[in-house]
Amino acid sequence: MPPVQTACLQVDSLTKRYGDLLLFENITFGIAQKQKTGLIAKNGAGKTTLMRIVAGKESADEGSVTFRNDLRVGYLEQSPRYPDELTVLEACFSSTNPVVRLIAEYESAVASEDAQRLEAIAGRMDGEKAWDYERKVKQILSQLKIDRFDAMMGTLSGGQAKRVALAHVLIGEPELVLLDEPTNHLDLEVIEWLETYLTQSGVSLLMVTHDRYFLDRICNEIIEIDNHSLYRYKGNYSYYLEKRDERLSAARANSERAHNLMRKELEWMRRQPQARGTKAKYRVDAFHELEAQARRKPDAGDVRLLMESAYIGSKIFEAVNVCKRFGDTHILDDFNYTFARYEKLGIVGHNGTGKSTFVRMLTGQIPPDSGHFDVGETVRFGYYSQDELAFDDNMKVIDAVQDIAEYVTLAQGKTLSVSQFLNHFLFTPDRQHHFIRKLSGGEKRRLYLCTVLMRNPNFLVLDEPTNDLDIATLNVLEEYLQSFKGCLIVVSHDRYFMDKVADHILVFHGDAHVQDFPGNYTQYREWKENAEREKKKEDAPAAKEPPRARTAKQERKKPSYRERIELESLETEIAALERESAQLTTTLSDNLPVDELSRRSQRIAEIIDTIARKTDRWIELSEYE
Repeated sequence: MPPVQTACLQVDSLTKRYGDLLLFENITFGIAQKQKTGLIAKNGAGKTTLMRIVAGKESADEGSVTFRNDLRVGYLEQSPRYPDELTVLEACFSSTNPVVRLIAEYESAVASEDAQRLEAIAGRMDGEKAWDYERKVKQILSQLKIDRFDAMMGTLSGGQAKRVALAHVLIGEPELVLLDEPTNHLDLEVIEWLETYLTQSGVSLLMVTHDRYFLDRICNEIIEIDNHSLYRYKGNYSYYLEKRDERLSAARANSERAHNLMRKELEWMRRQPQARGTKAKYRVDAFHELEAQARRKPDAGDVRLLMESAYIGSKIFEAVNVCKRFGDTHILDDFNYTFARYEKLGIVGHNGTGKSTFVRMLTGQIPPDSGHFDVGETVRFGYYSQDELAFDDNMKVIDAVQDIAEYVTLAQGKTLSVSQFLNHFLFTPDRQHHFIRKLSGGEKRRLYLCTVLMRNPNFLVLDEPTNDLDIATLNVLEEYLQSFKGCLIVVSHDRYFMDKVADHILVFHGDAHVQDFPGNYTQYREWKENAEREKKKEDAPAAKEPPRARTAKQERKKPSYRERIELESLETEIAALERESAQLTTTLSDNLPVDELSRRSQRIAEIIDTIARKTDRWIELSEYE
């Protein structure tokens, strides 16, 4: 089928395998203008491979990828790499867009304080009308906290390099953005800014992410790769969960019916060997098709794992006057904290405020400058680091785990073999016998998680455990942590995950300021927003204009007749626009042609702009008493 003309991207009959490993087969989908699509699949199912094929970094075995003519495409890789000798400025502005290259020259001239060169470039900026673009670029760089333009890429951490790569993508103003795990290594404030940016932007989007809040608030379509096939859901992540459950229930019912029919057919096959001639060949073929359907088990990834944890006493740990600094950066200053039995603590904060340093001090990997951690004798740490993946790539998955133990103890004294335990964490029997070098990055993370949990710790310390894990594995991990009979500290930027597993949080604000908040992350955000609103109200009198400057606008206490009519009209118009937007949003979940979906998505964007404009005017008029 030829691509629809209004589509930005059309993928047709795509198939990819590595040797005998089939990732996906004959999948077809399109991305319409302004459509925002999330791609979901288990680790190892081919999400990153599909993104690389679409981006032209890898080839498919069969099928085609077609873009609209002259389409600007931006691609953020899961683990972007730049030459070590490249500066941050060069990496951010490495674009074929002439205006972007001109802004790069301008920023370089500003950094070098070359007045003559700056004047010449400023004239060219006037000619290209690039100043508005330059302000937008500055906003992107500022929000992504990129300010060291002269730093070499080889000196940056993985998280810093990811932010530079994201800036490079957004600065190029692409019409279609391909994002592979964009929230990895970003702190919560940057994630929330990116969420708002993509929601309000008119770009088309194809995105792989494990961040479920991010998916739910940005995407208006979800596509899922499951059992080598592709399924489409015309709605956000919440809609996907509902419809996927319906699909799996129907698949289970079909499988059960097929089993029942197969038993009857099997009896017939055994009773009548002579019937396997020409007369009953159709029935024999139908039997084999039925057999295949009965064996096709829907994989919902719904597993429950109740692990046994070692006994933990009433004394857990106490931080006593702990101080830590790196140069001029203060992490902790006379920090005191007593950890309670069965406590589940989340740690959030900006990158560089000391979250990982704190857990490394607690687990004894880094000494504090002064003070100490007094850890109870019964505490048995299980530590999951965001950096530590020390596996022998030439070992098989099951061998790596059997090196730790042959059996895993569950609650009530039950045991699981290593193979059964791996199966709970979505390693099928055939994947268990694969070499570790053949695993995807997410599968290696999942294997690392297994090696931590199977030791039955009573105090888990998890540092960014959600990076690169698929949603199915996160569901298993969340279920495990909610029923975990021990203590937990988790450092994570995944808001959904934190809300499900942490009952209170420590907020690292930087400069040794650590806040203990008695609630989950969403409750903290609500509290913070309310506090900021109250502060603005308190500061409002000081911001008022001096008496001499308060003229006609203040003296006129009532709107004119024409303004009252306009105000009433605006209220009616805004309400009508909101109703239309809600109706159109609901219809996006219908199975619409791509061109109609594009038309409705464009209309929703227009309505949102109009509502914002009319609301500003309504606020202005309603200020009159």
